[in-house]
Amino acid sequence: MRAAAGELPKAKSSVTWGMAFRQFIWPRRKNVFIGLVLIVISRAAGLVLPGSTKYLMDDVVANHDMDMLKILLIAVVAALIVQSVTSYVLTQLLSVEAQLLISQLRTKVQRKILSLPISFFDNTKSGALVSRIMTDVEGVRNLVGTGLVQLVGGTLTAIASLIWLIQISPRMTLFTLVPVSIFAFLAMKAFARIRPVFRTRGVINAEVTGRLTETLNGVRVIKGFGAEEQENKTFELGVQRLFENVKTSLTATSFISSISTLLLGLASAGIMGIGASLMIDQKLSPGEFLQFTVLLGFMIAPIVQMSNIGSQFTEAFAGLDRTEEIMNMEPEDYPDHRPVELEKLHGDIAFTDVAFEYEEGKPVLHGVSFEAKRGSVIALVGTSGSGKSTIASLAASFLTPTSGTVTIDGQDLSKVQLASYRRRLGVVLQDDFLFEGTIRENILFPRPDATEEQLRKAVEGAYVHEFTDRFELGLETVIGERGVKLSGGQRQRVAIARAMLADPRILILDEATSNLDTESEALIQKSLNELVKDRTTFVIAHRLSTIRQATEILVIEHGMIAERGTHNELIAKEGRYFDLYTYQARI
Repeated sequence: MRAAAGELPKAKSSVTWGMAFRQFIWPRRKNVFIGLVLIVISRAAGLVLPGSTKYLMDDVVANHDMDMLKILLIAVVAALIVQSVTSYVLTQLLSVEAQLLISQLRTKVQRKILSLPISFFDNTKSGALVSRIMTDVEGVRNLVGTGLVQLVGGTLTAIASLIWLIQISPRMTLFTLVPVSIFAFLAMKAFARIRPVFRTRGVINAEVTGRLTETLNGVRVIKGFGAEEQENKTFELGVQRLFENVKTSLTATSFISSISTLLLGLASAGIMGIGASLMIDQKLSPGEFLQFTVLLGFMIAPIVQMSNIGSQFTEAFAGLDRTEEIMNMEPEDYPDHRPVELEKLHGDIAFTDVAFEYEEGKPVLHGVSFEAKRGSVIALVGTSGSGKSTIASLAASFLTPTSGTVTIDGQDLSKVQLASYRRRLGVVLQDDFLFEGTIRENILFPRPDATEEQLRKAVEGAYVHEFTDRFELGLETVIGERGVKLSGGQRQRVAIARAMLADPRILILDEATSNLDTESEALIQKSLNELVKDRTTFVIAHRLSTIRQATEILVIEHGMIAERGTHNELIAKEGRYFDLYTYQARI
């Protein structure tokens, strides 16, 4: 079953602590170990203050011992300095390491996403993918950063405080452990329920981000139809769903916090009664009671803090679940499935009984067979939706046949390493994509190391200089996002220049001159005639006057080749091509 637009297949399994440890923590064990040592030192120093309270009350105050007071003050100040220094070093060591890991993961996920097939991008919103790359990986900072260390440090502090509390008063300690145990049990149950909520939040956030990206990219269409309010309502509904999700998680975490306040408050009230009774019976000194209450805070504070850290870990694992979905997907250029590397490319392409369907049971192509020899120009014509672009996409290796074969120089294209094929491929689309930047940068995109002479030939060949000479900055003109500052014809000429500079063996032109005026088209047609020499070229054209010189014209109807031949042969047949050509000639 195919994923719905904007969604990805569900993960086969959730990320576990064992997986997270092996993948993120163990490779950084040196820094994590140093962090653990520092946190132990920090927590040990933190126990100096509560430990000194007994001596302050029972020795300094009771006996007026000023020498003891000086020793206590020196010890407390020294401990505070140790805590400050270790806290700073921990931040520098682990927080920076965590941010480095996040940047590495983002790079890894982006690399993985770009390795996925075109069909994946057809079914997934770009904004959702941006969320996957930028947001989902951020949670790992709690695994490698101070979150994990605080969890371990808090546990150590709680254990050390517990042992000390038992030594002071086993009775009061036992009374304290009952509500603390209940709180820990409830927190574990709550976090297990919250994890799916955080996971759903990532999905909703990706959908909202995706829609927002589309809205910003299509702002001219929105304003052109006066549809601002419609888009505002759509975004508002998405934001409301996100709010409801956040509210659910906040309700759960606030419940945990409230329960902790209630249970620990009851424990404190009970200790007041038990402690007062023991002091009246002279079984507990005031200093020991004060020490117990301060140490109790040191035991409980990490437990409460761990509930917050637990929430962060839950959110982190939800994000890692979604990241793991991406990383488990099979790339399109999988070595085991595509073992053939093309050392040289002659350029002979053949379709043999090719069928294709985007959705199971809904075929788009039926038994398409033809040959495209090196240097030939194969023109694909027909009505919209007939299958022309699908054939071109199969030739570009963007798609793989459902049945039948597409071969390149006799090799099954579905077995060929895509990198070895596509570096010899050039594509010019009707609505070709230009990157934000300068005209020069866009033309140099396929060959950043091209010489100025090669760039000049491409610029002149595509007649880009015809309009850049009028710009103050020439080729250094910044064209805006998707080339918005250029006209449609200017964008296409930049795209053609880019293809010329790539010097491909296989060339695919999808309505490459559709946005040009008659004068510009005549100029570009000359450059295209030079571009297609000694190259295998596929041309998709609605304007049939541009393909009269094609080696072979394929008329595609309902996913099949209805007619084939040269322009003159097809005109002489007076069939479907003749009808299309004469109809256009009358317009």
